[in-house]
Amino acid sequence: MNESSGHLGVRSGIGLVVSNMVGAGVFISAGFMAQDLSPGLILLSWTLGAIIALSGARAYATVATWVPRSGGEYRYLSDLMHPALGCLAGWGSLLVGFSAPIAVDALAAGEFAKTLGLPVPAPVFGSAVIVSLGVIHAMGRRVSKRGHNLLFSANALLLVGFVITGLFFGSNRWPTWVPPASATSDSFPSEAFARGLFFIAFAFAGWNAAIYNASEFRDAKRDVPRAMLIGCSAVAILYLAVNWVFVANLTPDDFKIVFAYEQSKVTLGHVILSRILGPVGGFVMSLLVLVAFVAAASAMTIVGPRVYAAMAADGYLPALLRTEEGQTPVRAIILQCVVALAILATHTLQQTLANVGAILTLFAALVSVAIFRRALSPEVRLEKPDRITLAAAGVHVVSSSFMLYFGLRDSASLLIWLSIVGLAGLGFWALTRPRA
Repeated sequence: MNESSGHLGVRSGIGLVVSNMVGAGVFISAGFMAQDLSPGLILLSWTLGAIIALSGARAYATVATWVPRSGGEYRYLSDLMHPALGCLAGWGSLLVGFSAPIAVDALAAGEFAKTLGLPVPAPVFGSAVIVSLGVIHAMGRRVSKRGHNLLFSANALLLVGFVITGLFFGSNRWPTWVPPASATSDSFPSEAFARGLFFIAFAFAGWNAAIYNASEFRDAKRDVPRAMLIGCSAVAILYLAVNWVFVANLTPDDFKIVFAYEQSKVTLGHVILSRILGPVGGFVMSLLVLVAFVAAASAMTIVGPRVYAAMAADGYLPALLRTEEGQTPVRAIILQCVVALAILATHTLQQTLANVGAILTLFAALVSVAIFRRALSPEVRLEKPDRITLAAAGVHVVSSSFMLYFGLRDSASLLIWLSIVGLAGLGFWALTRPRA
């Protein structure tokens, strides 16, 4: 295969999107929400989360036709807004956007490996996952594609199997339980509803994964938008089905098991499958979550280095990381793996992950803002967004602002973190601007 030719199609793009999106969050979030929200409100929350994610995917689908090149938000913001914003987004991706989630997912995979009986410390297992994925994805596009497609297929098969098992062997009657909080309040639980949407939005994160290596698609203008929209729609349907299984088969007392998740590594899925399949159900669920974490780390190992290679090509990172568009960025993969290993060894991962969510939400929202900027541009040569794109971008910007407001309100340190990252990124842009 010619290394410079596009080798990805819609199916591979969908695999990247789904793998980035699916994690343990969908098997935990409903447990916290069930303490304040009724079954109907839980399902409504996930429906709204799906609408918000699909709005973002629809807005990005249009931008992907304007800028059909690798680099993600770095490329989009550089071309549509200002190179400083693009450089800031790129550095955010390198330092926390991809490296930190890879470290978190690898460590979580190690925790679930222990529940399967593997006598390996979680940090050691996680380090092995990071190194193994780095080697696989640095061996060339064909090996990388086949390895990730295998992980994606296993992940999808296990998740669909869970949904089918719950739907066919569990209860499908409308639940009658009420949340404990309803006994002390008759008003609409607006705070709890907003908090639930905040975490649901993070569970849907990853719908834009296909944009980061757009140059490697055979037809980027066609395949990247399709991969985002189809992948996000498929995950939305699965998420709604999973949460229906939970609310139809569990009670508020059952949901409380998530409060001990950090120690027990038992999710709501473990409770369901253990009741249906017995002891083997817990084993299957741990395997499902382990594969999901490894697949997510794999997808980010693929897409992240494309951002750094694009930055190096523009002069904002050392030329050592530069590769021709469409080629495997081996040195950038090595750099990201080193950063992920350093984070795994030195940082408190849960706090880091919260900061990651805020940064990715901010830059994604700026891309949607860029859509309105182009719509108002006097340049007649520019392709203008249609009304559907503008509506989708509007929903994405408003919902992202809503999330950032609650995140900043609940965590003063988050504003400090965003300010530090912003100053550092813009400072580096100013230093590298003459060379770029």
